[in-house]
Amino acid sequence: MPWIHRDDEVALILWALDNPKVDGVLNATAPNPVTNRELSKALGRALHRPAVMPVPRLALIALRGEELTEQIVGSYRVIPRRALDLGYGFRFTALDAALRDLVG
Repeated sequence: MPWIHRDDEVALILWALDNPKVDGVLNATAPNPVTNRELSKALGRALHRPAVMPVPRLALIALRGEELTEQIVGSYRVIPRRALDLGYGFRFTALDAALRDLVG
């Protein structure tokens, strides 16, 4: 599951606008994607709340429909390869640190 800290997203956009080497699409994601389970557990740690029970797929389909459910539970491993290759340096590469910064 791709994620990005808001400060990195804004900084990446500003960097891309100012960098003449950047042309085309950049993936605005942190360089270390995680699984949905890892994201849920990290969010639970950051909020000091338990993250013990996953939502059943059937319940998501009933609430949000098949298409949105696939977007929620689908597996995407997106890496910001072009941004990294062009020299962008992410401030937040670890999910726990990013979430602590956002909720702390």
